[in-house]
Amino acid sequence: MTKKRALISVSDKNGITEFAKNLVDLGFELVSTGGTKKALQDQGIPVLSVSDVTGFPEILEGRVKTLNPFIHGGLLAKHDDEQHQKQLSEHQIQPIQLVCVNLYPFQQTIEKPDVTVADAIENIDIGGPTMLRASAKNHQYVTVVVDPADYQTVLSELKSDGETSLETRRKLAAKVFRHTAAYDALIAGYMTDLAQEEAPEKLTVTYELKQTLRYGENPHQKAAFYKKPLGSSFSIANAVQLHGKELSYNNINDADAALQIVKEFSEPAAVAVKHMNPCGVGTGKTGYEAFTKAFAADPVSIFGGIIAFNREVDGESANKLHEIFLEIIIAPSYSEEALAILTGKKNLRLLTIPFEQAKKAEMKMTSIEGGLLVQEQDRFTLEDATITIPTKRQPTDVEWESLKLGWKVVKHVKSNAIVVTSEDMTIGIGAGQMNRVGAAEIALKQAGKKAVGASLASDAFFPMDDTVEAAAKAGITAIIQPGGSIKDVDSIKKADEYGIAMVFTGVRHFKH
Repeated sequence: MTKKRALISVSDKNGITEFAKNLVDLGFELVSTGGTKKALQDQGIPVLSVSDVTGFPEILEGRVKTLNPFIHGGLLAKHDDEQHQKQLSEHQIQPIQLVCVNLYPFQQTIEKPDVTVADAIENIDIGGPTMLRASAKNHQYVTVVVDPADYQTVLSELKSDGETSLETRRKLAAKVFRHTAAYDALIAGYMTDLAQEEAPEKLTVTYELKQTLRYGENPHQKAAFYKKPLGSSFSIANAVQLHGKELSYNNINDADAALQIVKEFSEPAAVAVKHMNPCGVGTGKTGYEAFTKAFAADPVSIFGGIIAFNREVDGESANKLHEIFLEIIIAPSYSEEALAILTGKKNLRLLTIPFEQAKKAEMKMTSIEGGLLVQEQDRFTLEDATITIPTKRQPTDVEWESLKLGWKVVKHVKSNAIVVTSEDMTIGIGAGQMNRVGAAEIALKQAGKKAVGASLASDAFFPMDDTVEAAAKAGITAIIQPGGSIKDVDSIKKADEYGIAMVFTGVRHFKH
């Protein structure tokens, strides 16, 4: 009786010799290629080469070795089809019952900073995906394994039942198609970038499961967290969690919002976020000084929020942070003293992020029902703007500092957005209102008496002069906004009436 045959060809050799030994013990004849064959032989495992099966040598530096009817006929034949079995017999092709293949390390290759195009191209696997897809298509009869994590499941079923179940083979086949689709998506992305195509006719992306989540935005919604291969290190997906309970769906969203704001600053800064909007932003000579200002900006809303620092958290900051109920603290690092203090709170999540990667830009993707919106991140700064000052009065040096701070923050606030700032902290934020004057009223009310002599930033132009009027009555002395309304002249006149300096940037910062 002809032995069952298993074809093994893997780049990831973790656990492969033990798996192969067990297959031999179960009566399988092994067929393999190149490095995998040598690894098995070195362990004394009997194995045929693919060339022994095909009667044809590997050619073109190994680019062609398994693309042969003696291999693919054995993979694709229906075992209960009389005509298929007759043709196998006529051509002396032996069926292959089990395939264990994983692919050339394309992702690991293009991750290398000095990778050449030639190296990348050479690590595009052809034979491997072809064997995997053929086996997965024919999973009614063939067991196909692409992940070492599945070796034990397959061996357990083979030992207990003599074969794998159709249910298992179907799950393994589905995993194969996900695996090859992800592999091809990485190649497609690399080649699209290489060809410098900005809006290809098809967008292929892939993500890897990082963790299942207890629930989504609300307890009745299922959710999971996926990580982008080759994505920016400056990401919650790549954060190192030093302490605290598992992140939730809302934690992840809020933490990302905090990161996007804090990376705007080169000087020491601290950002407090609640429901994806900043509730306080402060800068200073130290992280502690920055945090005290972020806290003072809105000591009520910070409760249960997230704090992001762009400097190490020291003991002084940790003592202050320990007094507040927070969900997450994010920083480049923590001093030993700070960790000792903060880990005293069982549930407080402490994350570190490599801030040296903060400037890497990625496309922003937003899902809608039945589609996906893709856009560049809003990285426009005042340094990129063509500044005009249409009012009679110019901003003072102190006002310029507060205007710059407001402009950095307002683009991260949900539109319609208004941010009121002093020189080094936010003092009022109006977010997500249906009209601009409504956002201004919220921000100015929060600022209260602190609005006197402060500055105001708007994410978009003023359609009427009512926002300037409200700002002036609250004591605002400088405003920064895009300009561009057909009624700009009304806002300019109103600013001049109250002696307000107004800056036009020429660029809006909508955030929906």
